[in-house]
Amino acid sequence: MKVAVISDTHDRLPTLRRALAMFKRMKVDAVLHAGDFVAPFAAKLLVDPRVAPEAPLHCIYGNNDGERVGLKKVLPMVIDGPWRGKLGGRTIVMHHWIEWFKPGETDGADVVISGHTHEIVNETREVAGKKVLYLNPGECCGWLTDRCTVALLDTDTLEAQIIEVAD
Repeated sequence: MKVAVISDTHDRLPTLRRALAMFKRMKVDAVLHAGDFVAPFAAKLLVDPRVAPEAPLHCIYGNNDGERVGLKKVLPMVIDGPWRGKLGGRTIVMHHWIEWFKPGETDGADVVISGHTHEIVNETREVAGKKVLYLNPGECCGWLTDRCTVALLDTDTLEAQIIEVAD
């Protein structure tokens, strides 16, 4: 299963449009957004069939998502983290910031996804005798790094590819 992972879009429509168009071309099976949409007008792109891939969307609020009522109207599936689910037979947990996970919330996970720092993390760690993929796709907005980065998670291999979305 191919899972698109995106975070920290911060209202930057051009980079979000490019990332979603790429995911649509790839025909991803699911999209995960780790928070910081910021405003509902930008979040609308995630569910716009002209732009977004035809795939289930799972998303959580970030620390900059202040207009929660408006975001919930646009994205009825958005929740406070953590999100926990199974995709491609893998248990995935997602929170906006890795530090927000409480003890036990990542237990049994195959993949732990976070955002917030705008810094890429793509590493496998040994946790309680099990290999766990820790993934932060960086920032889709590119405000801090001048790079729009996202991730493509392959649940079969339990590996992720960080992709820089070009202009």
